[in-house]
Amino acid sequence: MTDKIVIGTRGSKLALVQAEWVRQQLQRKHPGIDTQLEIIRTTGDVKPDPLSVIGGKGVFTKELEDALGRRQIDVAVHSLKDLPTIIGDDLQLTAICEREDARDALILPATADNDVSSLSSLPHAAIVGTSSPRRVAQLQNIRPDVVVKDLRGNVDTRLRKLDEGQCDALILASAGLRRLGLTKRINLHIAIEQMLPAVGQGAIGLQTRGDDARVNDIVSQLNHDQTGLACTAERALLRALGGGCQLPIAAHATIVGSELTLDGLVASRDGSNIIRDRIAGPAAHAQSLGNELGARLLAQGAAQLL
Repeated sequence: MTDKIVIGTRGSKLALVQAEWVRQQLQRKHPGIDTQLEIIRTTGDVKPDPLSVIGGKGVFTKELEDALGRRQIDVAVHSLKDLPTIIGDDLQLTAICEREDARDALILPATADNDVSSLSSLPHAAIVGTSSPRRVAQLQNIRPDVVVKDLRGNVDTRLRKLDEGQCDALILASAGLRRLGLTKRINLHIAIEQMLPAVGQGAIGLQTRGDDARVNDIVSQLNHDQTGLACTAERALLRALGGGCQLPIAAHATIVGSELTLDGLVASRDGSNIIRDRIAGPAAHAQSLGNELGARLLAQGAAQLL
């Protein structure tokens, strides 16, 4: 038995911030444990091509899962929205940490002297940078005139490209900007009613080996019950639709008291057709609520859009 836990993470600044937060939480709950970070490079980190070309499912997670399987690391820290809904039999999603702001954010160049109160107030034919089909579809549904520019790279790289004039605005996740201390760069928090987030957006998922009882007991203490149930419903919907992060699928669940409300959306890639629905019920039934809403969306024609 060892008192050491190796935490696997991607090497981006945001990933390291998230992993360091996890390390500190584990250390706070178990001061006697030696924790260390191990950087794992993933396909999504080393290939510059659009995610739609290299394949969106698992490109930021597979190598971390492989490192878990060969016991190079004990815990893999994921942005939950990147983690496929189907996990290998020998691995498990042991904890979902408390969610940060789940909304998308609109960012203007640092030198911009104007502000925006909504997506509707963007200039006509504005060039907006994003690499997310989900964001593209919803943005173009609201603003068909907007020109979308596929923009990949870490947050710093995208902000630099924006400030250099390569586009007029960016859409990024509020959670990542907040975790990086870049809240001041956010010009607009886009309302969830206007742009539904990605499944699991803003949440950190901790993956471990199913047979590692010692680590599982320790890591499970970082699970946040409400976030866990909300994300369970969202991930169940995504699984029911057979989708991943490179399809225009969105979902967001909230819990008030013991009731969970789940919104789900499927769109055509150009945003010309959007199917959106909502379900509510006991939070304890998160999985079945996600499955049911997924089935409803399919019955309304989601399969044809996907």
